[in-house]
Amino acid sequence: MGQSICEMLASNGLDVYLAEQSDDRLAHAIGLIEQSLDKQMERWAVTAAEKKLVMSRIHAKSSLNELQACELVIETITEDLDSKLAIFKELDAVCLPEVILASNTSTLSLTELASVTSSPGRVIGMHFVYPVNKTDLVEIVRGLKTSDDVFERTKSFVETTIHKKGVMVFESPGFVTTRLICLFINEALHVLEEGVASAEDIDSAMRIGYAFQHGPFEMADRFGLDSILAALERMFREYGELKYRPSFILKKMVRGGQLGVKSGHGFFAYDKDGGRL
Repeated sequence: MGQSICEMLASNGLDVYLAEQSDDRLAHAIGLIEQSLDKQMERWAVTAAEKKLVMSRIHAKSSLNELQACELVIETITEDLDSKLAIFKELDAVCLPEVILASNTSTLSLTELASVTSSPGRVIGMHFVYPVNKTDLVEIVRGLKTSDDVFERTKSFVETTIHKKGVMVFESPGFVTTRLICLFINEALHVLEEGVASAEDIDSAMRIGYAFQHGPFEMADRFGLDSILAALERMFREYGELKYRPSFILKKMVRGGQLGVKSGHGFFAYDKDGGRL
């Protein structure tokens, strides 16, 4: 998600500072962005000159200290609360007071993330929906202390600068999109468990019958089965309702390392570029 967001921002004419945990991971991230642009060139979606221009706007940074003058920082690390708290504490120490600190979290509490900062009013959620370049929606999530000014500046950025629709969401586990899509995928898993239909036929029914771009199982593969499991488990803990309890099939596949596109195999098989085999 971080790489996709970075590429999208640079494609919208913005200078982007990309920070990673190590130089190796930074080089890998830059390489994946370049690979994404190369694929678009093959489809004539961008030219070589446009690719060069986008890449010139992405500046690799090995330390969060180099983000202090940015107008907006978007955190996109893995959905681990302790890791995110550590990042926000560090960002709060290095960034200027007027800098907005945003998280792309899909399930964690913005209020809790803001609690480790000296200015909780500047912390907000910007939940981009995958795939970032093709989905014109951002959930703008207000924590308990997010200020009106920060919300308005974020909404203006989303709708005026990067030309996406911003929907305001009050903090709640899973927000709107993750909560609903995970329930959809989980129910499809229960249908599969009951032997009502195959994964291929369930996907075809929703894709052809209801004009979904992908059916629930390919959708889960592309999101990452481990990410779906983590979101369902967190919502189950937070809400305590059985409808959020993850399917056993999902747990078994994650334990077996079948994570979807990222591992090359989930409910379906994929090549190294994420294409269905």
